[in-house]
Amino acid sequence: MQTLWLRFDQIAGKGIDIIIIFKFLSYLSLMMVPQAFPIAILLSSIMAIGRLAESYELAALKSAGISLKRIIRPLIFVTIIFSGINFLFLNNVFPKAAFKSKNLLVNMQKKKPALSLIEGRFNADIPGYLIRFDEKYGKEKNLLKNVLIYDLTDLEGNVKSITAKTGKITTEEGSKYMTFVLNNGFFNEESDKKINSNIKKRMPYMRSFFEEYTVNIDISKLDDVDLEEERYKKDFEMLGLSQLSYYIDSLKVPYDEFITNKSNDLYLRTNGKNLHPQTIKQNYISDTILNNFKTIDQYSIIISAQELAKRNQENIDAFESQFLYKQYIINVFDIEYHKRIAFSVACLVLFFIGAPLGAIIRKGGFGLPMIIAILIFVVYYFISILGSNMARVSSIPAYLGAWLATIIMLPFGIYLTRKATAEIGLFNIDAFLQPINNFFNRFKKINK
Repeated sequence: MQTLWLRFDQIAGKGIDIIIIFKFLSYLSLMMVPQAFPIAILLSSIMAIGRLAESYELAALKSAGISLKRIIRPLIFVTIIFSGINFLFLNNVFPKAAFKSKNLLVNMQKKKPALSLIEGRFNADIPGYLIRFDEKYGKEKNLLKNVLIYDLTDLEGNVKSITAKTGKITTEEGSKYMTFVLNNGFFNEESDKKINSNIKKRMPYMRSFFEEYTVNIDISKLDDVDLEEERYKKDFEMLGLSQLSYYIDSLKVPYDEFITNKSNDLYLRTNGKNLHPQTIKQNYISDTILNNFKTIDQYSIIISAQELAKRNQENIDAFESQFLYKQYIINVFDIEYHKRIAFSVACLVLFFIGAPLGAIIRKGGFGLPMIIAILIFVVYYFISILGSNMARVSSIPAYLGAWLATIIMLPFGIYLTRKATAEIGLFNIDAFLQPINNFFNRFKKINK
């Protein structure tokens, strides 16, 4: 519900037909199904086995010589089937739902862009304009602070920029214009033509101050948005496993070439080949590098070395940012690939937690089992998000980040299964209380 309402908040008030909104929410619901499968299996297994234990039917079966393993064997088979269904869903239905919802959301956000302007960044949803402001406030969220508007619609290449301390959006319902009323600012105009800099300096430049200035932007064409238009097709959530594998391979080839080329470039820039010992002909070389040169040359050598080091450092910094970005993109696709499989296996892992846990706590229904199931799944989901975030920034391998939650929860499931099979509680209360009783008994004997 949280996911649905957060998305709904992005499209509310845009005059979109209720059928389109429900279609969009249905796509989001389909995307949530793979997450619902594991928690549904966890909850149902706790409730089913817990109800059998609570009504002593589980004890009756055990007294007839039927072990817990044999009782849950058919349920394991059913859970494997559900894991397969979840995998098929993730590989076929989920990408199509993501494809439809992503394109539909982008198209809906283009309608009435005044309501979707985001503070703190340039908004380029309106063709020919760049709009930025620091803060949007007021009861109707139509008051702005520190507004900057670039008007790029001039056919002659002149750029108009308007800055203002405050502003207000006064677009009326049904109007084809989005109106900005700006206060206490400057209006600037200059040429953006690609001409000689000396000529550009002699061209007129206009700057004027205003107390109030009104900007009307024609948005009538934006209301003719085709909501069914499908332009975005390569987002990682929109791809099946085979497509993800293809994109990962296609991304790694240029990535490896990028690393090789940058390494060779850095090697050449630092004159690395001249650092080999066999290239030095002198018989004696001082440990202090400058002592190998004449005093008159040392200053120029220091300046040259500083400049070279500065350029190399700038080159390395630029390389690092590009390297991290390219690695991040590959990690995103790689994590999604492994997560599709991990979420399918999670159904089976969470069943081996829920079934023995139901036998141990001996409670059915929607009370305690619901609380336990939600707590366990929250832990699982938190670990999953943590692993994905760590893998995206290359702190851990992508496959480990996707499988981290499953790997951590699997030993817990094995532990609970062994406890339930041996008919032992989660912990022995007597083993905890007995040392305390022994301590007080010993204390009483000393006092006597």
